[in-house]
Amino acid sequence: MKSFCCILVLAIGTLYTSAQTVNNGTFWKPLPPNYEVKHAVEAESLFPMFLYGGFHFGVGYRYKKLRVRFSIINGGNYNVDGQASDGGTAGFERYYTTSPGYFIGYNVWKNLELYGYYESHTFQIKHKASGATKELFSNDFGIGLSYQFFFGRGFYLQPGVHTYFRKEASLDFSNGDQYTIPTFELTPVVRVGYRFFKRFGAE
Repeated sequence: MKSFCCILVLAIGTLYTSAQTVNNGTFWKPLPPNYEVKHAVEAESLFPMFLYGGFHFGVGYRYKKLRVRFSIINGGNYNVDGQASDGGTAGFERYYTTSPGYFIGYNVWKNLELYGYYESHTFQIKHKASGATKELFSNDFGIGLSYQFFFGRGFYLQPGVHTYFRKEASLDFSNGDQYTIPTFELTPVVRVGYRFFKRFGAE
């Protein structure tokens, strides 16, 4: 809850700052439009992870429509399989441990970004009946689609959807039960972020 309050304060603060720094157009429709940015650094977070005792931070560089981004995630007590499209393997839970991700994207229309990525995930697999845990490493590749909704010049909310593709992998537990990770996942995401050092046109 403390982390959530900190995020809320940061969001309100950046929203207020944005309102004070829009000099052209209006707060909701600044000129030139945000999608016409030439250079920018963007810092963002998949903030629901903080609600589960984990964290997520990302930083990216944008050149016009192109963006490259690096992120790191720890899911805390968020059970990934609890939200999996196929329900995961019965009798098990899956958690993100600290793992990096690398992204490259392109704005196909205004602030609508299509991107590909590689995430080097290490999952903690928990056998619910025994409480035993094991780690499973997975090279995950995917394609995502999301839209940046700006509030002024800096603060933005970016909901989207991610797909994950990976090789089949399994873990055996001492009682004979086996966990198999899904080879495909479809996951909704929502990030909050702030755009720094932005430059438009001939600035």
